[in-house]
Parts: sequence; C-alpha cells; structure tokens
Amino acid sequence: MPSRVVTSLVPARIDRLPWAPFHTRLVVALGVAWTLDGLEITIASLIGPALQSRETLGLGTVAVGRAASIYLVGEVAGALVFGYLSDRLGRRRLFIATLALYLFANGLTAFAFDYASFVACRFLAGAGIGGEYAAVNSAIDELIPAPYRGHTDLAINGTYWLGAILGTLGEAVLLDPALLPPHVGWRLGFLLGPLIGLAIWTLRGRLPESPRWLLTHGHVAEAERTVAAIEREVEAAGYPLSPVDETAAVAIEPRRPLGYGSLARTLFRTYPARSVLSLSLMVSQSFLYNAIFFTYGLVLTHFYGVAPSAVPRFFFAFAAGNFLGPLTLGRFFDTVGRKPMIAGTYAGSGLLLALTGWLFAIGALGAVSQTILWCIVFFVASAAASSAYLTCSEIFPLEIRAQAIALFFAAAQLCGAAGPWVFGHLIGDQAAPERARLFYGYAVAALAMVQAGVTEALIGVRAERTALEDVARPLFAADETSAAQSAGRRRAGS
Repeated sequence: MPSRVVTSLVPARIDRLPWAPFHTRLVVALGVAWTLDGLEITIASLIGPALQSRETLGLGTVAVGRAASIYLVGEVAGALVFGYLSDRLGRRRLFIATLALYLFANGLTAFAFDYASFVACRFLAGAGIGGEYAAVNSAIDELIPAPYRGHTDLAINGTYWLGAILGTLGEAVLLDPALLPPHVGWRLGFLLGPLIGLAIWTLRGRLPESPRWLLTHGHVAEAERTVAAIEREVEAAGYPLSPVDETAAVAIEPRRPLGYGSLARTLFRTYPARSVLSLSLMVSQSFLYNAIFFTYGLVLTHFYGVAPSAVPRFFFAFAAGNFLGPLTLGRFFDTVGRKPMIAGTYAGSGLLLALTGWLFAIGALGAVSQTILWCIVFFVASAAASSAYLTCSEIFPLEIRAQAIALFFAAAQLCGAAGPWVFGHLIGDQAAPERARLFYGYAVAALAMVQAGVTEALIGVRAERTALEDVARPLFAADETSAAQSAGRRRAGS
C-alpha cells in the first residue's frame, strides 16, 4: 500500500449531495440484508412449534431454542470473518460474497433431513447474514449524505421487520395444515429468503465501491472517478449540486488495516467511552430481541393455548409495530438529536417491557392483549435497536468501521444467543409452565435496556447531521503539515 499522504474532497462531495434516485437504489439493494434477517428469524420463530411435531423433526422446546442460538452463533462467525475482509478487500466484494453464501445455505436448509443437517445449514445461513451486517452497514453510512444518515439508517434497519411481515404472511399459508402437510410447509418457508435475494442480485452488482474505502486504501483516482460518476447521475436526474467547501478536504496516510487484536486495543485504549457505549447498546438490544422474538411462538402456544397454525396471525401485528417504530421516530434522531432519542427509546422500552412482564406474570393478559402491549413496547424498542447499529457504524474511524461493527455485533450476538436458550428453559416442556419464571427473564431484559439508555445519556455522541470524518477523525489522518505539503504537491502537479 502506498506510504504517502492523500488529500481529498471525496467525503465532502458525498455529504453535499441531495437525495437522488442513486440513493434510493442503494437503500433497496443493500437494505435487503435486514429484510432477509428478519425473514429468517421470523420463520425460525414461527416454525418452532411445527418442528416439535413427529411429522417434521420432532424437536423438544430446548432443541428449538438451541437451533435459534446456533443461527446467531453463525452470524457472529460471519461478522468477524467478513468484517475483517471488508476492511481489507472492500465493501462491494463482500456484500456480493455474503449474499451468495446466504442464498446457498438457506436453500440447503429446505432439504435438511435431521437435526444435525438443519442446524449446520442454519449456521452457514447465519454466517452470510452476519457478514452482511459489517459490509452493508459500512457501505450505507459511507455513501449516504450526512443530513440523511440517521433516519435512513434507522429506516433500513427497520426493514428487518418488513422481512418479519413477509415471513409471517408466508408462514400463515405454509403452516396451515389445511393447505399443506406440516412436513412440507416449513421447508418451503426457507425458500422465501433466497427468492428475495435473487431478485436484488443484479441491482446489488451494479453498486459502486465505497469511495471512502478507496481513499483510505490509497486508490485516490478511483475514488474520485466513483464520486464523479455518482455526481453525473445525480445531475442527470435533475438535481443541481452545490459548490464544495475546499476547507473540508481530509488528509489521510493509507496504511495496512489492523487485525482484531490491534483493533481491540485501539478501540478500548483510544475510544474507551465509545466502546463501552457500543457494547451496552448492542448487547442489551440483542438479548431483548433474540430472547423474546425466538420464543414468542412458544409463549403463545404454551401459555395461551394458541394453535401453531394460528401463531403467524399474532406475529403480523407484532412485526408491523416493530416496522413502524423506526419509520415514525427515525427523523427525530436527526432533528431532536442522537443522545436524547437513543436514551429515551432504550429506557422507555425497558420500562414498558417491565410493566408488560408484570401484567403477564399476574395473569392479567390474554393472547390478544399480550400482543397489543408487545406491539407498543417494540414500536419504541425497534427504533432503539436500530440506533445501536447506527451508533456503531458512525462513531469509529472509517479505516476500522467494518471491523468495529463486526466486533460489537459479535459480542452482542454471543450474549444474545443465550437468550433463546435461557427463555426456552424458563418456558420448559412441562404441561403447565410457570409464568413467574418467565417474568424473571423479562425483568432482566428490561433492566438491560434501561441501563443502556442511562449509558447513552451519560456518554453518548452527538453525531446528527455531521460528516463521518468529524464524528470520528480518521485513524490515520495526517497532521496539518503533511496535509499542506501533500496539497501543495497535488496543486503543483495539476
């Protein structure tokens, strides 16, 4: 890699762009990662009761929870491996490779013949989705202009629940024994994701590499050409471009990317408060969602006597509430600000969950009222969870962005992976499960969310409507003298 200082207006040129069809295409092509993950986790949750049937795989409650945990462990492995490669090989190569892995593994899941083959396929599918989080989050934040970054990121993360809605609608048909035999319906459900992935394959392949990534790896000319091509497309669509502030140039000395050991030392020595904040936000929302979402179908069937074939109808309302949360509240993260909104949604959803859990424990709720209250809780919690990914992707330097996302995502999923397993044990296989035992799990999840909200209020970062390079100075930013010398050389050579 060239050992010279490069000075460029590439970041400033990206951030001054108006919203144009290019950005819409970017959001559609890359945002599908969350749709696919939502689809996957919804299907896994909804088929839980079906997989307990002797006509399918005949699994116990704990085995269902364990399979969900193995999918999450796969996400951890994928995030770490592909996050490492994304900072080295580029965002574009990786968001193509991870989608291909997901399509292949998920297609195989539909043909699983026993528990071992089922969880092996789920692990690989999770690895593909985990890799998507690192590569796609980085690419989106590096290509979306600063004024739109907050609510765009939340809306994209919210499409997780669009996937959940699609999964709910699909499984409502596929799990209906009047339409399909139980041993066929759950298999067809795992083909829904690959169909969506194939539909956007060509669109994703036409997206450019992140100009910011190109810049930090010394490919200045290619970065300039990429931004120029985007600018021409924006202008051709009828959107005039404002002048670029010459003082907004960044000076970076490209260097070899860090390994995870050096990355961890850098994060916790140079950015200790931001690292603690990221861990707190990511771990709390991961435990909350994985614990409740993966076992929601079990709660409905074991405590409220809902038939497995009727579970998708309850999931539809739950998923719709989650989908609308980030869409409705997202703009306030760019106007009211990151700190008050993140702190408020985390603490608020935690308190609402504690209240709902208490009402559940005393037997004051039915299947419908439980679903309504959880819709309210997760309308708020969904915006909070989406803001965790936004935070991790914008408060660290661009040279280590994908790996930082991967590291905190992995830590969160390792903790969150215990959620379905723990809640599966709390529900148990007994004929009359105890409500009090499950309430303890809800209380822990609620406390974790409130704690994360307090942490955000104390050490959160004000990143709204601010260039990424101002939120976190590039790790290998050149000093002012080197920058001036580099700029002088460029002017002399022009």
